[in-house]
Amino acid sequence: MSRLVKITIDGREIVAPEGEPVLKVAKENGIDIPSLCFLKELSPSGLCRLCIVKVEGRSGMVPSCLLTVQEGMKITAFDEELENTRKILLDNILSEHNDDCINCDRDGNCELQDLAYRYNLGRDNRMFASIWQELERKIDASSPVLYYDSSKCIKCMRCIKACAELQVKNVLSFAERGIESYVVAGLGKWSESECDGCGQCVQACPTGALVEKWETYGVKVRAKDVDKKVVTTCPYCGVGCQLELWIKDNRIVKVLGANEIPNEGKTCVKGRFGLDFVHKPDRLTKPLIKKNGKFEEVEWDEALDFVAKKLTEIKEKYGPDAIAGLASAKCTNEENYVFQKFMRAVIGTNNVDHCARLCHASTVAGLARAFGSGAMTNSIKELEYADVILVTGSNTTETHPVIATYIKRAVVFHGAKLIVVDPRKIDLVKYATLHLQQRNGTDVAWINGMLHIIWKEKLYNEEFIKSRTEDFDSIIPIIEKYTPEKVEEITGIPKEKLIEAARLYAKAEKASIVYSMGITQHTTGVDNVLSLANLAMITGHIGRESTGVNPLRGQNNVQGACDMGGLPDVYSGYQKVVDEQARKKFEEAWGVKLPDKPGLTVVEMMYAATEGKVKAFYMMGENPMMSDPNIPHVKEALEKVEFIVCQDIFMTETTQFADVILPVASFAEKEGTFTNTERRILKVNKAIEPLPGIRADWEIIQEIARRMGYEMNYASWEDILREINRLTPIYGGITPERVNRGEKLQWPCPTPEHPGTQYLHKEKFSRGLGKFHPVDFIPPAELPDENYPFILSTGRMLYHYHTATMTRRSNSLIKYSNEPYMEMNPDDMEKLGIKDGEKVKVSSRRGSIEIKAVASDRVFPGLVFIPFHFSEAAANILTNDALDPIAKIPELKVCSCKIEKIN
Repeated sequence: MSRLVKITIDGREIVAPEGEPVLKVAKENGIDIPSLCFLKELSPSGLCRLCIVKVEGRSGMVPSCLLTVQEGMKITAFDEELENTRKILLDNILSEHNDDCINCDRDGNCELQDLAYRYNLGRDNRMFASIWQELERKIDASSPVLYYDSSKCIKCMRCIKACAELQVKNVLSFAERGIESYVVAGLGKWSESECDGCGQCVQACPTGALVEKWETYGVKVRAKDVDKKVVTTCPYCGVGCQLELWIKDNRIVKVLGANEIPNEGKTCVKGRFGLDFVHKPDRLTKPLIKKNGKFEEVEWDEALDFVAKKLTEIKEKYGPDAIAGLASAKCTNEENYVFQKFMRAVIGTNNVDHCARLCHASTVAGLARAFGSGAMTNSIKELEYADVILVTGSNTTETHPVIATYIKRAVVFHGAKLIVVDPRKIDLVKYATLHLQQRNGTDVAWINGMLHIIWKEKLYNEEFIKSRTEDFDSIIPIIEKYTPEKVEEITGIPKEKLIEAARLYAKAEKASIVYSMGITQHTTGVDNVLSLANLAMITGHIGRESTGVNPLRGQNNVQGACDMGGLPDVYSGYQKVVDEQARKKFEEAWGVKLPDKPGLTVVEMMYAATEGKVKAFYMMGENPMMSDPNIPHVKEALEKVEFIVCQDIFMTETTQFADVILPVASFAEKEGTFTNTERRILKVNKAIEPLPGIRADWEIIQEIARRMGYEMNYASWEDILREINRLTPIYGGITPERVNRGEKLQWPCPTPEHPGTQYLHKEKFSRGLGKFHPVDFIPPAELPDENYPFILSTGRMLYHYHTATMTRRSNSLIKYSNEPYMEMNPDDMEKLGIKDGEKVKVSSRRGSIEIKAVASDRVFPGLVFIPFHFSEAAANILTNDALDPIAKIPELKVCSCKIEKIN
């Protein structure tokens, strides 16, 4: 941190960090020096010159945005000469500006308009004649979400800098020179550029030159027209971006990135332009019961009575374990807590799981074994200040776009070295020092190879190993075998690259591992996670700021759903159901005897259903007919059970199998909390009133419980969180009062006085000593052969999310992508005579789909990639439901397939 020094501005003494821009310090201290090109989040440019000041001992006037704080400075911010000069400068800017304010989206929210008013520069009071009509007007409306009008552009560079410095995309620049210059995307046209629609440029623009297209939310609106602005948490990925929702007539009409932790004003295209699903006319608003094969609308009492009656009958006839429940990573912490409590205390089973099983079950199991805690060890912001970042199994720019900005900033602005280990040439490869392109499913081999090099070259942290870990000797016989030559043979990674990567990572002062489902979704998912834990511990790269192992959780509240006990083997806070003391605590709190054996996982539930052991499903916001592997088997399971109840906001691929569908509130219509990927508990604020006829998930569950003879008696989300505080030590201090005050705390936070935990394992691991685990390489469950010669991998893309129930209802997102596709190497396409864009048949041992083949060098020969969002060509019809033996996660990242021309 810079040392603090004293300066004076207009005779007022101010203490400020040395080297800070004077303009920033002045504004932070309530001194409103005018400016147009300055944003505190961006590097200063000095283009508008309006922020000029005088400095004692210097001649002339200097832009205060470019002037840095030094000890003893005496600054004049306001005098007659400065104000007159500013007025002339502003007059000049206005002469080139189309000031048709009455018809501008930014009317009443325009920084130029505000300054013109401040300096009394109406059209009749200006020195310079208006010349903007004489300049060529450049309009670009080709973007699905943005509109640019050069006649309103003041050439401040804020949009260009926001793109380059905040999002680190460098899409925007100036074309032409001087008075004729204007902003362009790429080589000239927005729609043909690499712009992905994040909208950071719009948020940075001080005028109406760059605006959102009103078609996204269906309303043309100005700031002065809105009824209110509400900050809440994004419902998409696990970053937990804070969003400012503009509300008019009980509708979301505009979205900004709130300048708060964790996103600091940034968003992705989904968060800014993908929330219109809330208002779609096909929202469920009435309970539905299937009668004679067709859904009929009924009143709430009839639906709730029917659900309670059927669940009671099945429980009494077949036993509580004949019922299985799926909690939801889309729902709040409080709703997930109530759901798992319902399954355990009311139904009497531990058969409760959710889609975390399909993404990070390996993380929860693996990191808990190695460190004692299965979560991200560091905070998102810390990634920016790591010296080396190893990203593997995470296409971060598409799946966690805002986290990717911190990784890219680390490289571009702080000189960090980025190592990407991924079978595909993902976007981050452009920023990487090294790209290690391994064969799918060979992660243990390359990690053991890095361990081998670190061991042989004595790059390990001996002191850390001795004082902070145990069982180090157990891994030596294993890693001895993984020479660079052997690893190259298994993985395809050139040995020189492996050696360089090992040295880079081991020698760093601060190194972070970032991974996601490319590591976890394997039959050896836990082995992969344990191997990464070994890598961090052998080098001592854990337990410090910007230094650790960081799994990126996929959905908005998948971390929270796990924390709340939406898993078959733990209560809230990862207290094991087999632990007699923990079980007794919950029995006393809930007033019932609880089952003592772990329940079934998602995939096991489906097999139990086809075997006749599970007779009913209660699903809260889950869509296994899209998200689960081996969809033909899921369909068989759902068709066989006697009863299914679904709670959701829309009809989905799964609800068609339901007997009862209950309509629920979306994220914008309710209160509660989400927990993001960095263990941070974030408030969900109600922005709009719920549609008539819908209820919050927890209210519905409570009503069904009451009808089954169990009283819960919660009046609000706060009541539920207080119970969580009492029973869940890691959440003990995250009280409703602190949440409502705006505190964004990270667990563990055991007491109301505790500040929360920025990073884990500082002085000791959660389990005491970190534990090394010897892990040998095991090939994937299914490998290419003569009949199925290709490897299929699946994943997400930027413009859609999970099963696309929300994103494919977005006016804007479907303009970017609304069609299934398969990435295929051009060499493979040529061999099979397949043309770019041609529809092909893709088959595995489980099923087949027809899909468009797209030529791409992102995948190597023999590998194809399919996003799993599209129901008309659902990738999970093909995927393998073989399980990791510990985490019970399916192998979604590797299966063999064949590709055929349709004709």
